[in-house]
Amino acid sequence: MQESALVNKAESYLKEISNDSISLENIEEFDNFKSLYFKLDDRLNALLKFRDDMDAQGYTTPFTSLNKYGTKAVAEVTIDEMGESSRHNQIFRTSANAKKNILNRVKSAIDSHLIALGNLEQFGYVKCNSCYKKYSMSEYRQMDGKCTCGCQGFTFKVNRESTQRIEIIPYLPLSGNYMVLRSELSSYGRESLKQVLNILKQERKGLVKTISMTIRFRDKNKRLIRKPITLDSEYVNNYDEEVRRRYGREVRIEKLTFHRTKPAIIDDNHARTALALGYVRYGQEIIDSIKDEILKRKLADFKRINKYDEIIDKYKNASPDFIDQYDLDDIEDWRKVQIEKSFKKLGFIDKFGNLTRSLKRDLKIRENIYKNSLKNIATVLILWDIFKYYMTTSNNSRKIDMGPFPYIRVELDREQRKVFQTSYSKVIEILNDYTDIKIIQIPEMDLLLYDNFKFEKEIRNSNIKFNHVALGAALINQNSDKELSEISYAFNINESKIKTEIKNIEKIKNPKSDKSKQFLKLIKK
Repeated sequence: MQESALVNKAESYLKEISNDSISLENIEEFDNFKSLYFKLDDRLNALLKFRDDMDAQGYTTPFTSLNKYGTKAVAEVTIDEMGESSRHNQIFRTSANAKKNILNRVKSAIDSHLIALGNLEQFGYVKCNSCYKKYSMSEYRQMDGKCTCGCQGFTFKVNRESTQRIEIIPYLPLSGNYMVLRSELSSYGRESLKQVLNILKQERKGLVKTISMTIRFRDKNKRLIRKPITLDSEYVNNYDEEVRRRYGREVRIEKLTFHRTKPAIIDDNHARTALALGYVRYGQEIIDSIKDEILKRKLADFKRINKYDEIIDKYKNASPDFIDQYDLDDIEDWRKVQIEKSFKKLGFIDKFGNLTRSLKRDLKIRENIYKNSLKNIATVLILWDIFKYYMTTSNNSRKIDMGPFPYIRVELDREQRKVFQTSYSKVIEILNDYTDIKIIQIPEMDLLLYDNFKFEKEIRNSNIKFNHVALGAALINQNSDKELSEISYAFNINESKIKTEIKNIEKIKNPKSDKSKQFLKLIKK
């Protein structure tokens, strides 16, 4: 396929995706669920084909073709050649930019579809009506809807215990339009996006990738030479010995830099952006649905605030016919006068033109509600979902299964766990009071994650079959002051299952019989 044709075809396909809205209405019905899952899966396969074709045609490094221009010496180039070269350079630069932009959009769309499918995969599964074997939706599709026992009858089950938030799916940049969606965010939405991205970018102290240094030594002719060199990571512990071996015993290292790999919690830029946009835009929808109810309870006069906003909105872009549209200062003065007249008529300002004390207080309260609470809704949601995902899944399943967080680290180190140290008690209280979202305030979530990762290593060779959702709930119960009933409600799991895992934890950590103690010694080895 020609390059321009490939770009046009990809743009046309992405536009087709953007025009097809996603609906989660009656998603618990199997036909609706299956239809959405299959549609997203088909799209993903098509997008992956576009990406492979683009990689094959060099879209990953589109500017390399520009390097061949300007290779002649300046004296050899005529004025006509310079003009022709400049024109060709511009054509190729425009083409390279088009390739880069469309490839970025396709990659963003791919990651958005992976997130959507990962959430759907966690949301529900099918169960054979004959042998009662369970299948994920990806397995169901691979088998063409036919069980290994030969039965084609299945029952759809919603997995209430899983970690997923399918509500973000309609808000993902499924057509790769992440730049457009970012520009449409409100001011507090943009702040929230930056906050969520910083969480997902949280990096661990990585391993040494290369070592660069500047050395000084004398060559065979006794000349003093200063030279920059680079060593691979295999020499991290003996770089000085390696340098002496290569350049002699008298070599001196003047400058030394260790270059480290620093994997983030979500180790892919497009996946981070897609997740952040999905959660922030969904959070914005939550804010729009609950803000009036919150303000009615907190403000002295809710109707007055609405009238205040109405007047500001009415005149902020208004322009009178009798003032020239280019006289910006005069237009701005007219707007101020009109707003002041309206405020005076409604008693919003005193005789000196200052806002009344009660109105100023209400405006300050509203600003604090947005700044300290509502802006952090997306942050709280994604932190809770990531925390719950780690607590309720096994190390192995995070490596293999399709989850709601593509490219997430299998395990977090101390640096990455720092994002879970911040408490958002007011935001959690708002979500519990005004929505049906289940989140509980858990202190020291970072330490709980550490305990969870540590326990995963202890049970690695154990033959005990764990219910990992109940196990995560049990670990929280054992390492915090949270009641069993509260954790059970937040995790959508029966208390009896949690109690079973509490007993299993006790068996691992505090074995009573000699046989159990001997077994634990063996698995720890």
